[in-house]
Amino acid sequence: MRFGPGLAILAVIFSIAGSPAFAVVCMHESMTVDEIVDAISATPGCERAMAIFRDCQLGASGDVPMGAAVEKKCEADFMPRLTAATKKSYQREMGVCDRKYTNEDGTMYRSFTAFCRAEIAQRYSRQQRNALR
Repeated sequence: MRFGPGLAILAVIFSIAGSPAFAVVCMHESMTVDEIVDAISATPGCERAMAIFRDCQLGASGDVPMGAAVEKKCEADFMPRLTAATKKSYQREMGVCDRKYTNEDGTMYRSFTAFCRAEIAQRYSRQQRNALR
């Protein structure tokens, strides 16, 4: 039976959710991953969300929920305005990120995937903002 990258990402998220909360120093405070996700979600705009993600990165599977929060924040800038063809292109690019490290072991590769996906969402957000100028 073959499991896709989406199942692997869910497994990582559930493993994080089931483990005790740990804190990292982020934005000059001791914060849990959930608190960092909340900060990303509360921040105005994609660029600031990505800056928090970069500042607070763990280089491990804990980056997955943070990256997902950045994706959501950035997608709010462009997703409603995408044409069907552009949406398909966006989804294809995200799939490339999901497949890139699928055969690699180690939580750092989940972080690489999260950053790849967040950077694509950020790029689409920038393109949308530039198109509106």
